[in-house]
Amino acid sequence: MTAGRLSGKTALISGAARGQGAAEARLFAAEGANVVVSDVLDDEGLRVAEEIGASAVYARLDVTDSSGWDAAVALATSRFGRLDILVNNAGITEPGTITELALHDYDRVVAVNQTGPWLGIRAAVPAMRDAGGGSIINISSTLGFIGLAGEGAYVATKWALRGITRTAALELADDAIRVNSVHPGWIDTPMNPASLPMGDGSSLAQALRDHGFALGLTCPLRRIGTSDEVARVVLFLASDESAYCTGSEFVVDGGMGAGPLARG
Repeated sequence: MTAGRLSGKTALISGAARGQGAAEARLFAAEGANVVVSDVLDDEGLRVAEEIGASAVYARLDVTDSSGWDAAVALATSRFGRLDILVNNAGITEPGTITELALHDYDRVVAVNQTGPWLGIRAAVPAMRDAGGGSIINISSTLGFIGLAGEGAYVATKWALRGITRTAALELADDAIRVNSVHPGWIDTPMNPASLPMGDGSSLAQALRDHGFALGLTCPLRRIGTSDEVARVVLFLASDESAYCTGSEFVVDGGMGAGPLARG
């Protein structure tokens, strides 16, 4: 039997109960990895781990809690003997303009999307050093490159995650720990479903297919992406195939960030 691309490796994935995180967990396990499926959605996270089988375990993890991160890393090393891969996938959004969004809502988005990955990196590094190196993948967004009215909190954190990624890549290079970011665009997930209604009564998927744009953003491929398409890019970065990649940004957005799409 051909060895998987992640054989012998152990991965910790936050926000893995559904959407992109669940897709990453399933794909990693199919490629030979042991996986710690972590989330605050216990029932859904347990189902993902049980579906995968003996190579997966569920850990409840609030990414804003440093002790929770320590416990998740300890579970990875006690159950599987090592930690090689961290995917900072958990994220939330709280729509609202800068003048209207409540400070506590802004702070909550920052805590999950920005402080959470920072805590995850800090917790994972000692175990990765013990393993002889590793790969950290931070899930940002195409909105880490551009703005979007009414999503200031989300946009701010996704821009910040780019800076955290590059700084960590510099600081951890001597430990053979690579750090990269992935930037999905419109992806069919519970946070951003393809059925999301547009102002004209159509769905997001319909708007992209018919017009190539939605909410002021363009998509040259004229369709919404899938969690599996993002997971395959994350798999590349988790594997040794990306051994010379660190401090880099990988965009999975159907061309949305390339520029305006002419309407015709």
